[in-house]
Amino acid sequence: MAKAKQTKVLIVDDSETIRRTAEALLKKDGYAVGVAEDGFQAFSAIVDFEPDIIFLDIMMPRLDGYQVCSVIKNNPEYEHIPVIMLSSKDNVFDKARGRVSGSESFMSKPFSKEELTNAIKAHLPV
Repeated sequence: MAKAKQTKVLIVDDSETIRRTAEALLKKDGYAVGVAEDGFQAFSAIVDFEPDIIFLDIMMPRLDGYQVCSVIKNNPEYEHIPVIMLSSKDNVFDKARGRVSGSESFMSKPFSKEELTNAIKAHLPV
């Protein structure tokens, strides 16, 4: 019997606390987790790790989440990967700008394990 493919989740956030918390919560549920602390690391991680879904912080140094999401969604090789924008600000502007940049959804920080896993289940086929 073939083993089911492990879902790969990439967490991109400049906050080490957010990265480590999300990583621990998701690994406990059996997900493979990759982390990146900024947009440039995210691009390398996407190529090397080949995630099934990406959680992407909006406010980061060098490249913000909107810029990173736009690059992902304008690349035919990676445009299929669902991107969930993360922000500590829960406002209409951030949500709308995230949608314009190509993200599938928006999640406010801090988040719970249930919010993370529900977002994964909502955007990936079973």
